[in-house]
Amino acid sequence: MAGLVDIKELIRTIPDYPKAGILFRDITTLIADPTGLRATVDALTLPYVSAHIDLVVGIEARGFIIGGAVAYGLGKGFVPIRKKGKLPARTIDQAYDLEYGVDTIEMHADAIREGDRVLLVDDLIATGGTATAATALIRRSGGHLVSAAFVVDLPDFGGAEKLRGLDVDVHTLVDFEGH
Repeated sequence: MAGLVDIKELIRTIPDYPKAGILFRDITTLIADPTGLRATVDALTLPYVSAHIDLVVGIEARGFIIGGAVAYGLGKGFVPIRKKGKLPARTIDQAYDLEYGVDTIEMHADAIREGDRVLLVDDLIATGGTATAATALIRRSGGHLVSAAFVVDLPDFGGAEKLRGLDVDVHTLVDFEGH
């Protein structure tokens, strides 16, 4: 179905959000469209049907929407990676750099077992800060990161290349040039 739907055309661009000069790529219009949502989930699921994935990990918050659907499509469990302080059980955390400061993400310490084969899913990769931190969490927990899949790549920010430099296979559906 992905070939029948122009996923890129369904993604709204919002200028000057969250600050002046930024073109925000908003997938809420894509996931509100039933055909667009199905095409997106199919396009992120099909490459991994035979990949022996044990778990899908999604990054807060839009990665929960897409990642949960991908996990369902693969018949696998789902693990959330959240902002610090949002998970109730014992966690492991990873700090990462922001443009102006540092943030931290975390996941439950027992969410991934040694040797679990993991697919990381999020809506968008820009600088790769959050995805790199998620990669570190997955690997520290003993998981094997099979691939990272994103709806949108912003290649001018270099995040996908940064992940590839960490020996992560990266799969994206559409890209938008510029900032």
